Amino acid sequence: MNSCSSIPRRSLPALLLPAPALAQARLPAIITTTAMLADAVRALAGPAARVESLMGEGVDPHLFRPTRADTAKLLAADLVVLNGHRLEGRMEEVLARLAAAGRRVLAMAEALPRAELRTHPEYPDAADPHIWMDPLLWAEAAGTLPEALAPLLPRAKLAENLAAYRARLRRLHDYAAAALGGIPNPQRVLVTAHDAFGYFARRYDLAIDSIQGLSTEAEASLIRIEAIVAMLVTRRVPAVFAETSVPDRAVRALIEGAAARGHVVRLGGNLFSDSMGRAGTYTGTLEGMLDHNITTIARALGGTAPAAGLNGRL
Repeated sequence: MNSCSSIPRRSLPALLLPAPALAQARLPAIITTTAMLADAVRALAGPAARVESLMGEGVDPHLFRPTRADTAKLLAADLVVLNGHRLEGRMEEVLARLAAAGRRVLAMAEALPRAELRTHPEYPDAADPHIWMDPLLWAEAAGTLPEALAPLLPRAKLAENLAAYRARLRRLHDYAAAALGGIPNPQRVLVTAHDAFGYFARRYDLAIDSIQGLSTEAEASLIRIEAIVAMLVTRRVPAVFAETSVPDRAVRALIEGAAARGHVVRLGGNLFSDSMGRAGTYTGTLEGMLDHNITTIARALGGTAPAAGLNGRL
C-alpha cells in the first residue's frame, strides 16, 4: 500500500463513537495526524474530548514516520482524523493496520468532491492534499466532523461550534482578499520551496511557482531553479519565500541566481506550510498560521496589510 488514500473508502467511515464511551469517566481520545486537523477538531469538540496531534511545530508530514508510541496512540484512539490524499505517505503501514482492524478513521480531505480539488501530478488516485491553505475549502471540509463527533455533544451545539469556526475562517478569507488584492499585477507571483500553496494561490488569484512538487520527497533540480530564476528576473518579482518545515537552501539559491543576473530578490519571510507554529502560540492555531502567511506575503509583494496582522497578534 502506498498511502492512506489507497485504503478502500468503505474502511474510512464518518465515525460514530460507541455509546458506552459516553458512560466512561475518561474523555474520548481523538488523535489527528497534523496540528491543522487538531485545530478543527478542538473547535468543534471543545472540552468534550482529548485531542492530540502526532505532528508538532516544524514537522513535515510527507516525511513523518510514527514511532512505536505514536502507533500505540493511534491504535488506542476512539477516533483518528487524518488528512488523506497521500499527505501522510510514510504512515501508510500504520493506517492500513487501523483500517484492517476496523478502527474508526476519518480522512477529512477525502470527503471533499474531487472536482473542487487540484490534481496530484504524481498520483492519479490522489489530489493535492494541502486544503488547509484555503480557509473556505477548509471550512467546507470541517463540515465532515459533526457526524463523527455527534456522540460527544448535542448536534445543535456541534452545529453552533461549526458555524463559529466557519465564521472565523470567512473573516480570515475576507482579510486575505483585501490584503492580497492590492499586489500589483507583475508581482502577483508566489514562489515557495514546495507546492503547498496551490489552493491559496487559486483562491486569491496569484500565480504560483515552487522548487519542489507537492511532496517534499522530490529533489530540487538545477534546471528547475534556473527556470524560476529566469521568471523572477523577467517579471521583476521582489521576493521569494522559505517554509518553516522545509530547508531554505534552494530558496536562497534563487536569490543568488537572480542577483547574478542583476535583479535583487529578497527573502520575503518564512511561511507556515505543512505545519503550524509552536503549540500554545497564536501561530500555533490555523487562524494565526494563515494570518501570518497572508500578512507576510502581502507586505513582501506590494500588497497592503498591517504589520501585526488581522488580529494585531503577529
